[in-house]
Amino acid sequence: MVWLGDSLSVLQAFPKSVRIDLGSDLRRLQIGELPKDFKPMKTVGSGVRELGARDRNNQYRTMYVIRMGTKIVVLHSFIKKSRTTPKADIDTARERLRAFDRK
Repeated sequence: MVWLGDSLSVLQAFPKSVRIDLGSDLRRLQIGELPKDFKPMKTVGSGVRELGARDRNNQYRTMYVIRMGTKIVVLHSFIKKSRTTPKADIDTARERLRAFDRK
């Protein structure tokens, strides 16, 4: 698993219950299973998906893509405060994906 930018430190700052939920979904990906809560994020790039978790106050998201068959690349983690994904978060994930794909 590859963590880009501050995606890991942001996820680590999420509440424990959210970290457990998102961590479980990431673990499912590692063993070849589908996560419980995800949706495609075509606006970010081909194959990008968004994992979701929530607590009483907020919605939490982590965007990832799978490259080279099995490499999980975590692009961005953030707190979602509106119904739609903020453009700034989409742009951050898109920029990180482009930079990773150029390597």
